[in-house]
Amino acid sequence: MPQKKTTAPPAQQTQEGSGQERILTGTWSGSFVKWLAIAMSLFQLYTGFTGELPGAKQLSVHLFFALMLCFLSFSGSKKTRPDSLPIHDVILAVAAGLAALYMLLNYQHIAYSVGRAEFYDLLIGGGLILLVLEATRRSISPILPIITIVFLVYAYVGPYIPGELAHRGFGVSRIIDHIFMTGEGLWGVPLRVSATFVFLFVLFGSFLEKMGAGEYLIDLSFASMGRFRGGPAKAAVVASGAMGSISGSSIANTVTTGSMTIPLMKKVGFKPHTAGAVEVAASTNGQLMPPIMGAAAFIMAEMLGISYFKIVKAAIIPALLSYTAIFSIVHLEAIKENIRGLTKEETPPLWQTFFSGLHYLIPLFVLIWLLLVWFWTPTTSATWSILAAVIVIAGNNLYRHFVAFPRGKGKHIEVTDLAHEAYRQKPNAFFLYRSRDELLGSLEAGARNMAGIASACACCGIIIGVVTLTGLGLKMAVLISAAAGNSLFLSLLFSVFACIILGLGLPTTATYIIMAAMTAPAIMTISQNLGLELPIIAVHLFVFYYGIVADDTPPVGLCAYAAAGIAGSDPVKTGYKSFRLDLAAFTLPFMFIYNPKLLMLNTNFSELALIIPMCILGMFCWSIFIQGYWLVKTFIWERFLFLGLAFVLVSPGDLTIANIQVPHFLTNVSAVALLIFFYFLQRARRFRQSRVSNALKEAAV
Repeated sequence: MPQKKTTAPPAQQTQEGSGQERILTGTWSGSFVKWLAIAMSLFQLYTGFTGELPGAKQLSVHLFFALMLCFLSFSGSKKTRPDSLPIHDVILAVAAGLAALYMLLNYQHIAYSVGRAEFYDLLIGGGLILLVLEATRRSISPILPIITIVFLVYAYVGPYIPGELAHRGFGVSRIIDHIFMTGEGLWGVPLRVSATFVFLFVLFGSFLEKMGAGEYLIDLSFASMGRFRGGPAKAAVVASGAMGSISGSSIANTVTTGSMTIPLMKKVGFKPHTAGAVEVAASTNGQLMPPIMGAAAFIMAEMLGISYFKIVKAAIIPALLSYTAIFSIVHLEAIKENIRGLTKEETPPLWQTFFSGLHYLIPLFVLIWLLLVWFWTPTTSATWSILAAVIVIAGNNLYRHFVAFPRGKGKHIEVTDLAHEAYRQKPNAFFLYRSRDELLGSLEAGARNMAGIASACACCGIIIGVVTLTGLGLKMAVLISAAAGNSLFLSLLFSVFACIILGLGLPTTATYIIMAAMTAPAIMTISQNLGLELPIIAVHLFVFYYGIVADDTPPVGLCAYAAAGIAGSDPVKTGYKSFRLDLAAFTLPFMFIYNPKLLMLNTNFSELALIIPMCILGMFCWSIFIQGYWLVKTFIWERFLFLGLAFVLVSPGDLTIANIQVPHFLTNVSAVALLIFFYFLQRARRFRQSRVSNALKEAAV
């Protein structure tokens, strides 16, 4: 069975800011921060059950907790001691918290003062903007505050900017009034989504992680895939997809599953940078995996005014295809390098593993049922799923206390081993203490993970406020249209470059929000000029996908650095390898833009029954093109032929060749026949190479 490794809590895994996360355990300040985080989670659960506070009041309380946690949990510099809490950070936390609560305490005054704010309104609003920038710098990244400052400066110096981007300019008071006093800036869609269902889904993921669902999914992946050729890498792909569906965080996914999968991949023969790259590519794509996608997916639903179910429905086939490509590339890599799988002794027993943690899937099943069958709102679905997780935690510990541990059973999963140790220390009070620790730990971890996300969403709200104030979105649409010359492909290409550049230093959510405000309208405008009925969800998913893949795009690629640290490899080399493995995610958005049936739009069940298997075959052909290997090494012309087959099989529409329209069914049949032909061709070549190799060995003997 794979050896377990203890990983850091999620709150310590996902932060990439300029500051250092504090370790305040065992002190009064540590207790205060812990209970502040728990209070934030309880507030969110309360409003999840009873309904949100009206207007921006919910956002005010949410930002109050988030900013307090950011300043108390993260130091201003990585050079400071991680176990100390300076008085100036306490002052900043209190100031930020009070400034955020100003909206709640003076809601009516602010609502009636838009456009004629008092001086103290502007003073508090300006202070809050600065504190949000600093909190984001500490907890997320210095890049996002810098970009936000650039936008604020743009709003001020508009008359002095040459060209199409010029505007009449706004004074400091007007900028603060628009961002702080209206619902189009700081209190806009990004923070609203963060304060409602994003928090609850992150909290739900924390409950699943604390109860042991993450370890169970990893164990199950090893049990089902470990003994195949290159088994640990295949298990990494499956485990990262499963973990991504419940966490929605690339970096957390990388370090959580990678701490176990990367050493095992190296053990069976994968090179260190390849082992890290496989984990990065699989973890990055976890944000594409329903039912819990990245936070940007929830913001997308709010921006477009559609149900989250429609986002999930549209994302299913592209996510499946992306993971098919990564899995196939890993399989071909194992064949090419002659890498073995795990032995029977190293692999957990499949059925024992499956049934040992089946109860961990109950909350996930409840969530899927409420979201996709009963069509409940994301907020309500997540809230009741958390309640289901609480019941599972209590029931699981009750079973351990009275049945499993007294009989000496229940040692299969790591979290159960830790629980067994706790039982030996407190056999009479195990149920109460263990349940308390898991529940409070989940509440604390959920709030800590959300603190940085909330501050980043507030930063994005400031950017959106500048865009709406200056009309920058329309100006960008005009510029892109002029540069692309009404070419849809060029406008998409420009958007890709912009997403990648932004994504090098920004989290996915921030990248999506900025690009959705500036480039998505341009793409829609050009498509309308060309007379195309491009679905708006396809355009937003296009931007969303490229914001995600920027996580493993060289030279930055934060996930690559995290994986390289575990693998002991070169981060740049790991990043380039993961970029190569993840190339499917780079091409899929173009495919579903031109063929929206891949998003299950304007199609039916019978069409999907043909589209899905053909697309899976197409992704396998793509993998052969990437690896240059199938049964044997491919020739250059073969490699590009497989590239053509990939595009033919993934394209759900008819093809036009030399002004002749070829029916979709005929192209599929021809592509499959050609694929079968090349299988036998490569098989014959492998047989000949084997005979030559054996003859040379005999001659040498």
